[in-house]
Amino acid sequence: MNTEELVQDWETLPDIAESTGLGISQVRRLLEDGAICGYKHGDPKVLRVPSAFFVDGAVLTPLKGTLSTLKDAGFDAEESIKWLFTPDDSLPGRPIDLLRAGNRKEVRRRAQALAF
Repeated sequence: MNTEELVQDWETLPDIAESTGLGISQVRRLLEDGAICGYKHGDPKVLRVPSAFFVDGAVLTPLKGTLSTLKDAGFDAEESIKWLFTPDDSLPGRPIDLLRAGNRKEVRRRAQALAF
């Protein structure tokens, strides 16, 4: 299954700016700082970010550390998104759902294991 099919809802940077109340430059800073990630796809190819990375108009708190761990394991943005949204037999479900439920330790432990 490709990444676009794994992730149900995507947002463009202007969508994120509107839903969070941030300026577009602040949204770009979130990307640069690794607090969120996205990649260009769709028609037309536009940078899109999974909607699940946000809760109540704010970035999902444990996401940045998890994305950093995945980056350290050699994952690019698309690979990180695919991993977060793919059900994992060693976890009870998808990593993104566990992060949203507050179970970051288990998700990060699994992400760290990918580096070895």
